[in-house]
Amino acid sequence: MAKTRVGIIFGGKSSEHRVSLQSAQNIVDAIDRQKFDLSLIGIDQEGTWRILDAAHYLEDGHDPKLISLAPREQQDHLQSKSSQIFEIENAQGLAPLDVIFPIIHGTLGEDGALQGMLKILDLPFVGSDVLSSAICMDKDVTKRLLQGSGIAVAPFLTIHAYDLDEVGFDEVQTTLGLPVFVKPANQGSSVGVSKVENEQEFIAALENAFQYDSKVLIEKFIKGREIECGVLGNYYPRASVCGEVVVKSSFYSYEAKYIDNQSSSVVIPAPISHEQSNKIREISIKAFKVLGCLGLARVDFFLTENGDIFLNEVNTLPGFTNNSMYPKLWEASGITYSELITQLIELALERHENLLRNPKLVSKR
Repeated sequence: MAKTRVGIIFGGKSSEHRVSLQSAQNIVDAIDRQKFDLSLIGIDQEGTWRILDAAHYLEDGHDPKLISLAPREQQDHLQSKSSQIFEIENAQGLAPLDVIFPIIHGTLGEDGALQGMLKILDLPFVGSDVLSSAICMDKDVTKRLLQGSGIAVAPFLTIHAYDLDEVGFDEVQTTLGLPVFVKPANQGSSVGVSKVENEQEFIAALENAFQYDSKVLIEKFIKGREIECGVLGNYYPRASVCGEVVVKSSFYSYEAKYIDNQSSSVVIPAPISHEQSNKIREISIKAFKVLGCLGLARVDFFLTENGDIFLNEVNTLPGFTNNSMYPKLWEASGITYSELITQLIELALERHENLLRNPKLVSKR
């Protein structure tokens, strides 16, 4: 039986470039080579697309601070013709691909841009479609949709770059109290996020956040435990066990997630009650459906001392690094890393094939 040909697209121009390289490395190491043939497509921080050799595609792969794409060898661009990747210089087709596993975190990777290009190419791909990817990348839009469906989120205010005076520090303090979190609306992995306790910090936090986006979210501080849940599936998704992130610093920063293993730890399953676990898993699936997600998502929550549950974020392309919660949650739920990758690829192919035949004839997965 012929192997499925999988293209892994990774890297990208976003601030999460190195996180993407780590995720790709783990996927390449864990994928079932008996079932899948790989093509590695790396995008450098200048936006150049390259076909890379699986034997040598990364430099300093062991160090999350230094990890980078291997030195430039070949440059290719995607062109639409029979779902193939073509080399521009000689117009010779590279091996056709059956499915894409995009693992670019952040802007231009999980915000619908890459997904839109893959749909134009008529290539099946792992993860959510254009609209749900864009929605979940925008924390402001996500929160409004979740609120409208009855899911509790932390109270928030939104500031746009074109109207910096629409929300001032006095209004923030009166409406949300202190401290608050200031974050770019369209970023992941805590990039550009600041914890604010006074006006001076507020001004600095806005300046920092607006470096990454033209829309900034100001969120009320919720004192609670950080609980995360994985969702897997298309139209009939299921939820993993819950896990807890125990943070030793003031909040779960980019460094805590991907660089400094000593500043946070993960407990799976989370030491919470059976009722709390079931409720969080139920809300995770509801949010997944409300936002139109497909394939996979990691849903993050705050659990307060009095048992209130606030949904914090929905990540449609969660990390697959050594520290990442999503694969760990499914491993604790009985699905190995390799099996998880296989299921995600199968879900992408099934969705594409079913919708091509008849949108009503969808697999119950």
